[in-house]
Amino acid sequence: MKKLLLILCCLPQLLLAQVNPVSWSTRVEPLSDNEYLLHFEASIAEKWHLYSQHTPDGGALPTVFLFENQSDLTFIGAVEESTPINAYDPVFEMDQLYFDGTAHFQQKIKINNPEFTSISGEIEYQACDDKLCIFRTEPFSFALDGSSIAAIQVDEASLEKSKALKLNLKNNELLLAANNLDTGGGYLNIFLLGLLGGILALLTPCVFPMIPLTVSYFVKQSASKARGTGLAFLYGFFIVLIYIILSLPFHFLEGLNPQLLNTLATNVVLNVVLFVVFVFFAFSFFGYYELTLPSSWSSKADAASQFQGVIGVFFMALTLALVSFSCTGPILGSLLAGSLSNAQGATQLSVGMLGFGVALAFPFVLFALFPKSLDRLPKSGGWMTQLKVVLGFLELALALKFLSNADLVGHWGILKRELFIGIWLLLSVLLTLYLFGVIRFPHDIKGRLSNGRKLIALLALVFTAYLARGLFAETNTLKSLSGFPPPEFYSYRAQDSDCPLNLNCYKAYEIGLQAAIEQQKPILLDFTGWACVNCRKMEENVWSDPQIYPLLMDKVVLISLYVDDRKPLDIEDQFKFEQPNGSVLNINTVGEKWAAFQWTNFKTASQPYYILMTPDGQLLGPSIQYSSISDFSDWLENGLKAADNLLK
Repeated sequence: MKKLLLILCCLPQLLLAQVNPVSWSTRVEPLSDNEYLLHFEASIAEKWHLYSQHTPDGGALPTVFLFENQSDLTFIGAVEESTPINAYDPVFEMDQLYFDGTAHFQQKIKINNPEFTSISGEIEYQACDDKLCIFRTEPFSFALDGSSIAAIQVDEASLEKSKALKLNLKNNELLLAANNLDTGGGYLNIFLLGLLGGILALLTPCVFPMIPLTVSYFVKQSASKARGTGLAFLYGFFIVLIYIILSLPFHFLEGLNPQLLNTLATNVVLNVVLFVVFVFFAFSFFGYYELTLPSSWSSKADAASQFQGVIGVFFMALTLALVSFSCTGPILGSLLAGSLSNAQGATQLSVGMLGFGVALAFPFVLFALFPKSLDRLPKSGGWMTQLKVVLGFLELALALKFLSNADLVGHWGILKRELFIGIWLLLSVLLTLYLFGVIRFPHDIKGRLSNGRKLIALLALVFTAYLARGLFAETNTLKSLSGFPPPEFYSYRAQDSDCPLNLNCYKAYEIGLQAAIEQQKPILLDFTGWACVNCRKMEENVWSDPQIYPLLMDKVVLISLYVDDRKPLDIEDQFKFEQPNGSVLNINTVGEKWAAFQWTNFKTASQPYYILMTPDGQLLGPSIQYSSISDFSDWLENGLKAADNLLK
């Protein structure tokens, strides 16, 4: 319980924690045939504290060593630790026992089973600096012959290939520029998308009828209006909290490997699975079947909601989340998949979940404050069923995006741009016919079309015409949809180049570098991805600008490195890559190589990500990511001016 409360209290800091400030190493020291001394060494980043095993109550979480298969072990004494610092900690506003720089722990054990050959477990620990705290779990494993199972040996050839990725960059301080860290716009966008998703969920039959029932309960069952309002506020808070908690596991995944979420989001098999799942979601919205969680879950939560006070309100909120899953599940699935395919995936997911929870909780709090306004709520009815059908068509459109990702990353060459837009056009035609009442689904009731439905039908008709124009146009007229259809060069029509906008580009750094040396031009490093939505938006909406396009064509050597390219490397080019935290990745594909290259030199796993530099590694300005036409134009022109002075 203490751990859960601390995680919840430190939630904003956890969402920002993208680094692991403590690295661990282990070794085993044989003492006799069946006794061993296990050593744990912690290396702690500057300005960070690792806390002792013996922290006082109300302070930091202690470091804990958990061993598996304890029946085969006898522990001789407790885990011993090096002498900690005992000083006032401003984070917890009390004296704490902690370590700076390094810490050493050791445990003496006796083996009871002679066939027992290895010891494994995990370390739970908390670390803080003056701004934030993180909680981590670090696995460990020892082989009793003296080696550490967790330590994977990297061969000399792999070490050489890893070293070859490192560039001799100059002006590294430019990488710390503020624009490199500016993700506020992206977070605002994902929050607004989450808010929109929550509003749509509110209008579904699973949630909307619950509003007057729940608010009436709080108002009528409370001894005073103030207490009823307070309970409604608490109910809304718990709704928000539950949806944010759902995103927390992804932060721990991202902490293990910064590229992990991007790898998952661009995995071919996973994208095909998501395609099938979203089609399944869509037909549930069409009314052919209901998606429900096990009834025992909601029954237990509903029973627990009968408790008085805070605990009862929490379980009421949990019951709402469970019983509304058939309507909220597909929307949350869209939010999950969309967030994890972007930079700062786990953090964006949490921000999106925050928006979703706020939208869902808002009316419960609002109507508790103004209960008479409940009379103005529209009545439940057929319009909710119609909304679910519209959402079903949107789910099918999103499902096609996942199949397109698999096609692009796998280089299948099946779902090219024209076919993708054609299927979207067909879905838009069917949606328009449904809204005009020409086709129906199982739960539809025949009757007159409302003015609101006619208006939405007209908007769908306009969108259909927009898609039809884009399908048959020679140039890109679907800029508002950039990033969703495949890129223009991924087409059945003959193309002059397989690069964005028919630019001249190189898809291997070594080849592009040689071209830049020969042409005496600066390099524009473009870290991109086949499944990267924002990359397509930059290419089709920003790079196509008349002021920018000629510069990209004539003034730079463009090197586009696709970090999600699943094309296998030749056997002799594959290698093992050791990350800063000691874990080892197998670099077997082209995309994995360029992802390791990006992380090694620029300490980021975000796409799009742009660097302007001279062939000898002189940075010509700070990096830039997703941006506006004016910002990218200024960045590019300033970099080219700097290049003119250096390459004369």
